[in-house]
Amino acid sequence: MDVEGGYILKYAIFLLGLAVVFILAYLVSNNRRQIKYKPILIMLVLQIVLTYLLLNTGIGLVLIRGIANLFEKLLGYAADGVNFVFGGIANKGAMPFFFNVLLPIVFISVLIGIAQHLRILPVIIKWIGWLLSKINGLGRLESYNAVASAVFGQSEVFISVKKLLGHMPQHRLYTLCTSAMSTVSASILGAYMTLIDPKYVVTALMLNLLGGFIIVNIINPYEVKADEDIIEIQEEKQTFFEMLGEYIMDGFKVAIIVGAMLIGFVALISAINDLFNLAFGITFQKLLGYVFAPFAFIVGVPSSEIVTAGTIMATKLVSNEFVAMLDLAKIKGLSERTLGIVSVFLVSFANFSSIGIITGAVKGLHEQKGNEVAKFGLKLLYGATLVSLLSATVVGVML
Repeated sequence: MDVEGGYILKYAIFLLGLAVVFILAYLVSNNRRQIKYKPILIMLVLQIVLTYLLLNTGIGLVLIRGIANLFEKLLGYAADGVNFVFGGIANKGAMPFFFNVLLPIVFISVLIGIAQHLRILPVIIKWIGWLLSKINGLGRLESYNAVASAVFGQSEVFISVKKLLGHMPQHRLYTLCTSAMSTVSASILGAYMTLIDPKYVVTALMLNLLGGFIIVNIINPYEVKADEDIIEIQEEKQTFFEMLGEYIMDGFKVAIIVGAMLIGFVALISAINDLFNLAFGITFQKLLGYVFAPFAFIVGVPSSEIVTAGTIMATKLVSNEFVAMLDLAKIKGLSERTLGIVSVFLVSFANFSSIGIITGAVKGLHEQKGNEVAKFGLKLLYGATLVSLLSATVVGVML
């Protein structure tokens, strides 16, 4: 195929991908008549422009390189702490995942805590949230929550709005939960950057923030009245060293939880793969790859690699993004285009285990609202997965 034909095919697949994602969202919409198309179009254009700037311009290259270098430096500092406690345990030249990828989360968590305590993060989050609320067709609370989710994570973010949970209608709660599942926490970004190219981590972070608004504007459209558009943020008063202790322990808990989930999921998938191979002559993951292959195709993965890409995408959905990233790192010979598309798809919390995490987080703060989240849990995962597909589709047309 000549160059011109290749471009035509790429743009045709891009439009097909957008159409499929939007149709899948439209099919489960709560109120199709209330869908606001203008903010959806504006945010889609912003996604395309941001992706182009980040992946195809000198400015984007400098920005991403700067962020990557920053995290590389932070991970170096974290390694000093890890080596002080665990130095000598690993064999020389070995790269234990728990020490090198998970434990640095503790240090990143501490930095987030310091920025929060010094009132730097709250100001940034509120201003970015305010700016987003002007273009996304949603309320200020929804915008604040989306930005805060990208900093604090899918369970911690609800603590900051716990006073409002009891008064929140189900449709607004769905939007808050979708934002939490579609993004990833800043404390875990460094861990991702050790597994996949940092430029795709940064790009996915930006795209998912906007993509979450696009999808909820289709699945869950509504108007927020002026008297309902309030933000009451719960902030605990602590001394500096109380805060340090709390964030250190929070970071360590995240590292332990992710490690435990990896042990369980990797072992379970290995066992299921063997059982399927014995019974049907094909592994469970390979079977999932065929199921997800059409989705890999519509987001722009070359046809020769759609089964492999579909396998990684499905692995993320049924287990978590870390398991999928580890599997992706083992695969050799994938094109840069496929690596970029799949990497962006993986950078979110959209998986089955996240339903339980978010439900538990809300339930711990408000029993009744936690039960409501449990009821729309599958629809929540459906929406968050569409956000990942949308981000992958936009990246696919730029690579």
